[in-house]
Amino acid sequence: MGGRAMDKILIIDDSPVQTGFLSSILQEDYEITACHTAEEGLKEAMEGNYSLILLDVVMPGMDGFQLLQELKAVEVTRYVPVILITSLSAVQYEERGLLLGAVDYVTKPFKPVIIKARVNAHIQLYRYQMQFKEQAMIDGLTGVANRRRYEEGSRARWREAVRFGLPFSICMFDIDKFKTYNDTFGHQAGDKAIAAVAKTVSSFFHRSTDLFARYGGEEFVAVFMGNVAETAYEFMKTARQAVEELHIPQAESVGPWLTISVGGVTVLPRQGDNYDTCLKIADTMLYDAKRFGRNMVVWSTPTVEQWRER
Repeated sequence: MGGRAMDKILIIDDSPVQTGFLSSILQEDYEITACHTAEEGLKEAMEGNYSLILLDVVMPGMDGFQLLQELKAVEVTRYVPVILITSLSAVQYEERGLLLGAVDYVTKPFKPVIIKARVNAHIQLYRYQMQFKEQAMIDGLTGVANRRRYEEGSRARWREAVRFGLPFSICMFDIDKFKTYNDTFGHQAGDKAIAAVAKTVSSFFHRSTDLFARYGGEEFVAVFMGNVAETAYEFMKTARQAVEELHIPQAESVGPWLTISVGGVTVLPRQGDNYDTCLKIADTMLYDAKRFGRNMVVWSTPTVEQWRER
C-alpha cells in the first residue's frame, strides 16, 4: 500500500548519494524533500507539514541525535515519526535513538523493500494517531480547533516564539451583534453563520505554526508567529473583509451584512513575558473595535501604538 499524494517525507542526510537512493525508493508513493544539514532540516521540518522524517545519525555539526532532541522539543514537529538511518549498528546507539523518541532504527546497508515497508507502517500509524488526536480537539459545529486544543497549542507556540526570537501575534474576534442575528433568524441560522465565518477565516490560517480556534459561542481566537505587526494587521483586515463579502444578511436594525470585529496584538516575546497578559491586550483591542463602531480591526504593536481601520 502506497501513501496518498498528501503524505510528505523529509530526508535529512549529508550524503547526496544516500538521499538520492532513498528518494528513488520512495518517490513513487510519497512527496519527497531532502535536506543536507541538520540546521536546514530543522527549519524545513518546522515549516513543512511532514508525515515522516528519515534522519541520518552521523552528520557534521549537529548530529542526528541532537536534531532528534530538537524535533521532539518543538510542538509543531513533536508528533512526526522519525526513522533513524545509520551505519552505527551497536545496540547502545539504537537504544539511544529510541529513548530520544525515534520510532524506528534502520542500519545501512538496507534493502529497499524493508525501507518501504517500515515507512508505510509508520505513516499509517501516524495518520491514525493524528485522526484520533484531532477528533478530540475539533469543534463539532465549525470543524476548526476547539478551546481545549487552543489552550494546549497556544502556549506551546508562545514558548517556541520565545526560543527562536520570533514576533508573535494573538488575535481575538467575534461576530457583531450576534444576539440580534439569532433573535431575528433563529438559532439554526445562527449556527450556520458561525460555521460560515469560521470556514472563511480559517482559510487564511494554513501554516503548521498557525492556530485558529473557536473560543466559545460566536468568539474566535488565532495565534500565529513570524509576522511583523504591520503584516499581521493587514492580514486580519483582509480576513475581516472576506467575512463582510460573504454578504450574509444581518437584521435590518443592524444591517446590511453580518460582520466581525477583530482585536489583536503583536509582541516580541522574551523569557519571563506572560502569554495571558498579551491575550488580555488582544481582548482589550477587541473591546475597542466594538467601541469604535464594529466591523474593524484594532491592533496593538510592540511599541504600544494602536492601529485601527477608518
